[in-house]
Parts: sequence; C-alpha cells; structure tokens
Amino acid sequence: MKKFIKLILGTVFTAAIMLSCKKDENQVFFQGGTNPVFSASSTTALVLLKDNKDKPAITFSWTNPNYQFNTGNSSQDVTYILQVDTAGANFTNPKLQERSISNDLSVTLTVKELNTFLTKMELQSGVAHNMEFRIKSTLLNGTVPLYSNVLKISVNNYLDFVVEPPGTDNPVPFQYADGNLWIVGDAVASGWSNPLPAPYDNSQKFSRAAGITDVLHYQANITFNATGGYKLIQTQGVWATQYHAMDGTAKLSGDFEKKDSDPQFPTPGAGLYKVEINFQTGTYKLTKL
Repeated sequence: MKKFIKLILGTVFTAAIMLSCKKDENQVFFQGGTNPVFSASSTTALVLLKDNKDKPAITFSWTNPNYQFNTGNSSQDVTYILQVDTAGANFTNPKLQERSISNDLSVTLTVKELNTFLTKMELQSGVAHNMEFRIKSTLLNGTVPLYSNVLKISVNNYLDFVVEPPGTDNPVPFQYADGNLWIVGDAVASGWSNPLPAPYDNSQKFSRAAGITDVLHYQANITFNATGGYKLIQTQGVWATQYHAMDGTAKLSGDFEKKDSDPQFPTPGAGLYKVEINFQTGTYKLTKL
C-alpha cells in the first residue's frame, strides 16, 4: 500500500513539474529595446508669428525602438509622447507639456500647435526661450518607457490663449480688449438669473489687471453655497458664449472651455473663495479665504 501511495505521489509530482514547465514556456518576457533616435527638420532658432499660425513650424522624426520579447518583436501598439520643457529643467517641470502620438514615427507641428506648448507653460511672449524636446516611447498602459536623445531649440513665442477670452470679438486686438466676465448659477446668491439683477451684476463680476500681459487672467472673491453649480458668462442675457467646466467633479481646479454646454463648474462648498480664471492656459483655480 505504501509503495502504491508513493507511486501515485511521484506521478502527481512529475505531472506538476511538466505542467509548470509548459506554463513557463508560454510566458512572455521583455528582453529589451533601443532608445529612439530623435531628429528635427531644423534646430535653428524659431520666431513664431500669429499671422502664420496655420503654417507648418517644424517636423520631428524618430526611429522605431524595436521592443523585443522572447516571442519576437513586440506585437503591441507603441505610443510615442512628444515632451517639451524649458532648458535645464530636465523634464521635471510641473508645467512640462506632452503630446501623445500613436504608432507614427513623425509629427509636423503648426506654428499655433508649437506656440500652444509655450502658452500653456505661461512663458513670456515676444522673448526667445531655450526649449528642449524629446520622445518617450511606451507600450500598453505606459509600460517599458524608452527615451530619445534631447534636441535644444530656441523658440520666440507670441501672446495667445488656450480658451478664447471675453472681449475677443471686440474690433481691437484681444490683448487690448477689456472683456467682461460674470459668475451665475445656483451655487451663488444670484441663482441662474441671466441677465444678473442688481446687486449681483457687480458683486459677481470678475476683474483683471490693467497690464497687457495680464489680460488673460481674471479673478474675483465669490461666496458659494454648500450645493449647486455655476457657469461663467461674458455677455449679460446670453448663454451662447458661456464657459463651462470640462470635468463636472473638479471643484478646486481643472480645465474649462467656451461652449454652450454642460457640465457646470461644481461648487467648492459653502464659504468665500478666490476664483482665478486663466484663459492663457484654459484652467481655473479656487482658493478658500
């Protein structure tokens, strides 16, 4: 009987080893890759002009990283991410800009697209900035990142915005226009009345600094209700040119756009808050006072 049990156990153990080996043979292991070689159509200094916003500014190209697995070359889709930062920041800048490019080995940026990187970083316009560019390649879910060499290019940008600011339709250039901005909604005292009745047409109005460089930054101290939502309008009685949140759950900061649409900005909660609206970056920020 003992011999029989030993025989059975031995058979089971041998089968387990064979199954384990078979399982190991089916596993896929990453064996390496090659950092992409990054190049540009030109690395000479660029002066960007708004009149040329739709024209090509620069073309970036890179080599295939050739991800290798024990089963052969990668059959997964490769995602490339163009990273843009100021020189010396070593791509650790909190305002680092990125653009995802699926599968392609090159991208051509228009003048506006390139300028928008610097706009979102809030770099001073009309000044040459030493910028650095590189490509980051990844597989599924951002795994196995590989980085290219870095290209350094001087870029002189122009004043622009991510979201069209109030007063842009004014006949004078937007950077000199003094557009209006109000907050309306059931998150504030006025409710959804549009146009706003007195005294809310004054107490719920935003202001901005007088300088040209501050034309894209609006702010106001607003008392919020515990519940509700709000939107921003630039013309009394008009919803068509309103601003709304991109994420209806982002209470203290987030992105917004100009569109007659939902979602609303959500109330941050009861209390007095400083509300900052940045049309240059297309972002908003609330700070409790």
